Order: sequence, then structure tokens, then C-alpha cells
Amino acid sequence: MLYNVNPHTPQARIISMAVACLKKGGIIAYPTDTFYGIGCDIMNKKAIEQIYQIKQRDKTKPFSFICPDLKDISQYAKVSNMAYRHMKRLLPGPYTFILPGSKMVPKIMLTKRKTAGIRVPANQIAISLARELGNPIISTSATNPNGDVFEDASLLHDYFDARLDMVLDGGPVPNTPSSVISLVEDEPEVIRYGAGEVDIFE
Repeated sequence: MLYNVNPHTPQARIISMAVACLKKGGIIAYPTDTFYGIGCDIMNKKAIEQIYQIKQRDKTKPFSFICPDLKDISQYAKVSNMAYRHMKRLLPGPYTFILPGSKMVPKIMLTKRKTAGIRVPANQIAISLARELGNPIISTSATNPNGDVFEDASLLHDYFDARLDMVLDGGPVPNTPSSVISLVEDEPEVIRYGAGEVDIFE
């Protein structure tokens, strides 16, 4: 099912339908400020395992997840004063921050070092989904096994077909990966250079 969603003021009816789908263990595709993402409720282990199958991804590589705003991050991660300052300056935006995960994060979502990748994207559709769900949502790029990106939601819809329960078409997205910044240690570390300014970390 493909739904056109206004990227600036998402229709409440469609967001509610998507959230109801997520609460039932559904898997959806939605736009972010980087790529189209595939996601589910972070608290639904069965749905997470389905996304691993869809992506043909090793379970030793956890997915990142989306929180609706900065204050929600503190529920799912241990945020130092340094980390808070950087995130407050840059979020919402095209960044994935690596932080020590809290007990609220399911084990399947943590690395061996008990860290998690957390996003607050500058995209009203993604933010609205996480806010209305009340839990973070998984965020992994909607690519095929070769890593090819789907620039158009309708092509994504046709490729994944029945493996997705809903596709939210919010129009074009930048199709540039997020910059990944580790805030685990005292000094920030740039793990991946992508969208967004990273000069302040160098």
C-alpha cells in the first residue's frame, strides 16, 4: 500500500494508520532527511528480525533508530554533557549519533559494546511517526542487497512488494547517508562522513 504524504504537514489520518500498522508488528517504508528508510517499532523483536531478513543483514550489525526529539534520546542512551551540547546544536539533522545504550533499548539493537545509533532527522514524517508511536522506530536505508538506493517511493514499493505493509511517499529525499558521530568517549569521533557539517568534530 502506497500513500502520498505531505512532507511539511503530514496528514494525521495517514500517520495514524501507519502507527496502527507499527503497533501490530508491521514494517513500513518512510522518508527521512537522508534516504527512504525501512522501519518498525523498536520494541517488536519479531518485526526487527524480519527487517534483518529483508535487508539480508548480519545480526551483529544493529540498526539505528529514530527518536522524535532530543529529550527522548535520554531515555534510550546515556548522554554526557558534551554529547548533549553537540546534539542540541545539530539536531534535528542528518546525523547518527553513537551513544551508550540504556536498559530501555532491546538487546538486539545494541552492539557488543552496548552502544546504539540514534537519529532525530529533519523530516516531519519520520518525526511524526516516532512521536505518535511513543517508541523509537528502526531506521535502515531502503536498499537492495547490492546497496542500491531507491530514489522514488513507488519504485521502492514495487521492489519490496508484500515484504512491506505500507510505503509512505513523501516526495524526493537527498539520498545522501547521514554522518555518523561517536559520542561514547570524551572526544567525539567521526565514524562516517555524510550529510551535515562535521568540521566541529575535527
